[in-house]
Amino acid sequence: MIIDGRAIAEDMYEALAKRRALFERPIKLGIIVGGPSPVIESFVRIKTRAAAKLNIEMIRVDLPGDADTASAVEAVKRLAVDVDAVIVQLPLPKTLDTNAVLAAIPLEKDVDALNPTVPEDKHPVFAPVALAVIEMLKRAHVTIEGKKAVVIGAGRLVGAPSAVLLKRLGARVSMFTLKEGSVEDLKDADIVVCGAGNPGLIKAEQIKEGVALIDAGASESKGRVVGDADPACAEKASFISPVPGGVGPVAVAMIFRNLFDLLEKVGS
Repeated sequence: MIIDGRAIAEDMYEALAKRRALFERPIKLGIIVGGPSPVIESFVRIKTRAAAKLNIEMIRVDLPGDADTASAVEAVKRLAVDVDAVIVQLPLPKTLDTNAVLAAIPLEKDVDALNPTVPEDKHPVFAPVALAVIEMLKRAHVTIEGKKAVVIGAGRLVGAPSAVLLKRLGARVSMFTLKEGSVEDLKDADIVVCGAGNPGLIKAEQIKEGVALIDAGASESKGRVVGDADPACAEKASFISPVPGGVGPVAVAMIFRNLFDLLEKVGS
């Protein structure tokens, strides 16, 4: 079964539109973009369209090619003054200190829950991609509690928060990265969450029959956005999310759910 992220997102937007109507004022969402790439532009387009659907103004700031960390931090701080929430679109150029840039996002405006100076349990919202992973598993009626889950990749957007959330929901979680875990762990995993950003990394022979596979490892290959799972994995998985059209649209919807949660928390 292919889990249709676009259909899930559309269902979520119906509820989000009702929440948006409760805020009788303009809402602005700012986004900092550090460099052009097909993957980055794909996510920015999705977020921009979603914002328009919810009558939210998206304000985009593109960092110049020669931007240093100090100027990027200042750009985040300036933008934060004028908007209700701020997204720093990752990845940023390697010349920038990503942690320093993310740390400039005010906690009450951090819809991605990425400010690294704040303990995980102190963020008022949770990482949208991890929320999307759980939403898709639940909608596919996949039991999480007591199941073995393997998370591939330990990045701040997908792997790390997904592992935390799966553990909170009772899964037995192990991680597989270049430095940790083993590909052998995949053979008896009930749930696999891909977040390495390595095209075709996971092969069908590495997973067991009937696994629930959520592929959030979007990356560029030959000008296309592709996932971590080889297409042949679909023949063995009971549930699999496509790339594109899987986790991405749901994660974007979660951004706006987080936005409304934050606005309600600060009484706006």
